[in-house]
Amino acid sequence: MSGPARIVTVVGNPRAGSRTRLAAEAVAGGIARLAEAAGRTTEVVTVDLADLAPELFSYPSATVEAALELARGATVLVVASPTYKATFTGLLKVFLDRLPGNALEGVVAVPMMLGGAPNHLLAVDVFLRPVLLELGATCSTRGLFVQESELEALDGIVEAWCSANRVPLLAATQTR
Repeated sequence: MSGPARIVTVVGNPRAGSRTRLAAEAVAGGIARLAEAAGRTTEVVTVDLADLAPELFSYPSATVEAALELARGATVLVVASPTYKATFTGLLKVFLDRLPGNALEGVVAVPMMLGGAPNHLLAVDVFLRPVLLELGATCSTRGLFVQESELEALDGIVEAWCSANRVPLLAATQTR
């Protein structure tokens, strides 16, 4: 282990400062607390793709390249999106498409989605997780789906999810 565990959150909501960002940062914070309780220092960084949207189709873009480098260099990468048409946003897809195959090798990714109804519960593991695996990431936990109606209870939801996934999350923060 060298340096702090870098927990990077990529938020794929087209609205800056969204509820998706709020939920994703809560997940990153929960992972950081687990790591710190186990004696590992952490660094938590957020990439809000709404801020990068105008540049995502610009080649080259130093700003987008810096965000991609943050994702590639993450110890744990929380990838979050609202549920749009039963899957993740095109904004997030465009960002992930800029990564070459296996670019996330060695990165533990946590797929996370926010949705309005429970019928989209599986979208996080059926649609987002496979893309992260294709990019070489390790997804050692089930994804987290949070309903918008649960946001008032977000701290408890994140705490319960982190507790249920304690072993793989701690392993992830201790190895890179």
